[in-house]
Formats: sequence, C-alpha cells, structure tokens
Amino acid sequence: MNKINYDHELENIINNLSYRPKLLLHSCCGPCSSYVITYLKDYFDITVLYYNPNIEPISEYEKRKKEQIRLIRELNLPNVSIMDIDYDNHTYRDYVKGHENDPEGGARCHLCYRLRLEKTVEIAKENNFEYFGTTLTVSPYKNAEVLNKIGEYLASTYNVKWLYSDFKKKDGYKKSIELSKKYNLYRQDYCGCDFSNYHNIEE
Repeated sequence: MNKINYDHELENIINNLSYRPKLLLHSCCGPCSSYVITYLKDYFDITVLYYNPNIEPISEYEKRKKEQIRLIRELNLPNVSIMDIDYDNHTYRDYVKGHENDPEGGARCHLCYRLRLEKTVEIAKENNFEYFGTTLTVSPYKNAEVLNKIGEYLASTYNVKWLYSDFKKKDGYKKSIELSKKYNLYRQDYCGCDFSNYHNIEE
C-alpha cells in the first residue's frame, strides 16, 4: 500500500479554497509554529491554540507560552491571533497512566497527540471553526502519519474539517529553525513531558 503524501493533501485543500476559512491551529511551541503560521497565513484566518498539558514543569510551560505569544505579537499579522488554555497537567498524567515507561515516539506519545488534538477539535466545534490542525507535523521527531490518522478520525467524529499536513516537507523544519533564530526564540531541548526530558528529545 502506498503511503499517503500529506503535504500533497494540504496543497489540494489550499488549491481548492475560494475564500479564507477559519482555522484553529494547535501549536506545541513558538519555534514549530513560526514556519507553519507563515506558510498558512495567506490561506486561512488563524487562531493559534496553545494547549499543551504534557509540558513539565509549569515554569517550562509558562516559558514556552510566553515565547508563543511574543512570536505572534512580533509577526503582527492581522489574521493571526492566539487562544490560551489553563495549565492542565493532571489531565495529561491521567490520560497516559500506565504508559510512563513506553519508548519515546510510542503509544504514550500517540495518546498525547490524541489528547491535544481532541481538545482542539472540541473548541473548534464550539466556536464554529471550519478547520482544525496542528503544528506538530513540522518536527522530524513526530509521526505525521499517526497525527493525520488521529485528525482524520476526529474530523469525522466532530464534523470539523481536518487540515492534513506534513509541514516538515519543503524544508519546513529547517525554515522553522531559521525563523527561530530571526526572532530569537527559545528552542527547548526536549518535547515537553518529564518522560521525554529523560530522552532529551527536541521538538
């Protein structure tokens, strides 16, 4: 079976737009969102959702959130705003209970994807967003196929369109690093949770 090219799926969506729809874009951090926002800004009215209950400790969470807010302020795009959600680490801990010792990139990470994307689509549904998506696929450490399969399932469940993506294509990850340097963004050296911190995995 041929693997789906999710970057082509995104191009197909963009090429068939006749107007600029509302997109709720889950973002893991400022660096990853930098390229994604600049890529999508001409096609969507974007609200960035900072929902990352996996990030520990709370001081790290707050540091990354401030950088996300600063980036959006400095980009100063009229059709890009941010929505923040209270820190919710206990929900993440409960959600991945029993998977604490899973290998990095395994079932625990997939549960984390699901938790964050489901919150995104719930908010998108409540607030009449036409699309929901995530910046997570820009990272070479994140499984774009798993993310898109989760997004596809949630789209059918909640009746909100999923924005297929593999933002690491077209040198997306490289461009996110360049933009991080341009805006002097803090780039973390682990994904977010204590478990990934042990493995020292970057976003």
